[in-house]
Amino acid sequence: MNAQKSLLLLLLLALFSPATLAANGALDITLTTTSLACIVIFALAYVLVMLEEKIHLRKSKPVLVAAGIIWTLIAWQYTAAGMPEQSTDAFRHALLEFAELMLFLLVAMTYINALEERRLFDGLRAWMVKKGFSYKQLFWISGILAFCISPIADNLTTALLLCAVVMKVADGDKKFIAMSCVNIVVAANAGGAFSPFGDITTLMVWQANVVEFTEFFALFLPALISYLVPALAMSLLIEDRKPANISEEVELKRGALRILTLFLLTIATAVVLKTTLHLPPVLGMMMGLGYLQFFGYFLRVTLPGSLARKRAMAERAGDQEKLARLGSVVPFDVFSRVARAEWDTLLFFYGVVMCVGGLGFIGYLSILSDFLYQGWNPTVANIVLGLFSAVVDNIPVMYAVLTMMPEMSHGQWLLITLTAGIGGSLLSIGSAAGVALMGQARGYYTFASHLKWAPIILVGYAAGVVVHLYLNTRFFA
Repeated sequence: MNAQKSLLLLLLLALFSPATLAANGALDITLTTTSLACIVIFALAYVLVMLEEKIHLRKSKPVLVAAGIIWTLIAWQYTAAGMPEQSTDAFRHALLEFAELMLFLLVAMTYINALEERRLFDGLRAWMVKKGFSYKQLFWISGILAFCISPIADNLTTALLLCAVVMKVADGDKKFIAMSCVNIVVAANAGGAFSPFGDITTLMVWQANVVEFTEFFALFLPALISYLVPALAMSLLIEDRKPANISEEVELKRGALRILTLFLLTIATAVVLKTTLHLPPVLGMMMGLGYLQFFGYFLRVTLPGSLARKRAMAERAGDQEKLARLGSVVPFDVFSRVARAEWDTLLFFYGVVMCVGGLGFIGYLSILSDFLYQGWNPTVANIVLGLFSAVVDNIPVMYAVLTMMPEMSHGQWLLITLTAGIGGSLLSIGSAAGVALMGQARGYYTFASHLKWAPIILVGYAAGVVVHLYLNTRFFA
C-alpha cells in the first residue's frame, strides 16, 4: 500500500510540474498535463472516426485536426524549454515516413482508377454474369481472388478491385454486397499478411529489415486458415440464387490489358529494387507511375489513327451505334486518374501516422513497449496488439511496434505481422482495405455491417495464430 501511495503521489506531482530533461537530452513530458491531453485528443478523434457512418463526418477530418493539435502541444513544450529543433526534426521524420506510404498508395490507386476507366472491371463483371455464377459462387470467387491477388497487388488495391466487381455484378443487392465486402476485406488482409508486398504493415516490416523476403511465406497456411473459417460460416447464409442475368457486351478500351501489364511490372520493379539494391519500394512505384505516363502519351498520340481505323470498320459494317461511341471518345489522361484517388483515405493515414508519431515522440510508446514486452510474454503481447489493431488500425500498431523495436525472435516478428494483418479484419476501421471499402461501397458496407461478423472473424484469427505457433516453431529459436 505504501508503494501504491508513493506512486500516486509521484503521478500527481508530475501532472502539475514542468517538463524535466531526460538522460538522453530529450524532454521527459510523459506525465505533464499537456502531454496527457494528447492521448485524450487522439482518443476523441478515433471515436469520431468510428462514428463516421452515424454522423456522416469524413474520417480524415478528426485525425487531421488531432495531429495538428498534438504536434502543436509538443512543439509548445519544447519551445518553452528552449529546444524547438528537436520537435521540428521529429515531425519531419514522421512526415517522411508518411510521404513514402502516401506516394506508394497513390500510385496503386492511380492504376486501379486507370483500369476502371479502361473498362477492365466492366469486362470482368460481364464475364461473370455471362458465366451465370450464383451469388454463392460469386462470394467464393471474389474471396479467393482477393486472397490470391493481395500478396502481389497489396490488400488495399485488391479490395478496391474486387469490391468494384462485386458492386457491378450484384447491382444494388445491399445484403450480398455488404457480406461480400466483409469477405473481401478478410481475404485481402489474410492474403496480404504472408507477402512483404501484400500489406502496408508487412511492407513496413520488410523495409525495416526485420524479416527477410522469403520468411514471410511461412505465414501462408496460418493466413489461409484465418480467411477460410469466417468465409465458410458466412457462405452458409448466402442464398443460392443468381443475379439478374442482364446480357451485356463490354468492349475494353484501348490499352486496358497493357496497363494491367504495366501495373504488374511496377510491382516487380518495386520488389527487385528493394531486394537487390535495398531501395525503398516507393521508388519502384513512382517509376511505375512514369511507365503509365509514357503509355498515356502513346495512347494520346496514336488516338487519331486508331479512331480513323475503327470508324472505317464501323462504316463498312453499318454499325451506327459504334460510330456514335467513337464520336465520344476522349484521350486518356493520367492526371485525371490521380485526381480520382481515395484522398479521404490518404489523408486519414496522414492523420493517424502523425498522431502516433507524436505520441511516440512524447515517450508513450516506450512505456507501452516496456509494459507489453517486459511485463508480458511476447506471444501474449503480439496477440493482444493484433486485437488492438482492429480498433486503432493495423498501420499505427505496426508503426508503434517498429518504433519500440523490442528484441524478439523471427517467430515473434512473424506473429505480430500476422496478427496486425488479420487482426485488422475484426472491424472495418482496422485495416486499409476496410477503410477504403467504406468509402467505395458507401451505403452498402458500413461499420455496423462488418461488426456483426466480428465473432466468427475472431475465431478465424485465433485459428490462424494457433496454426502459426504450431507450424513455425523453427522461427522461435
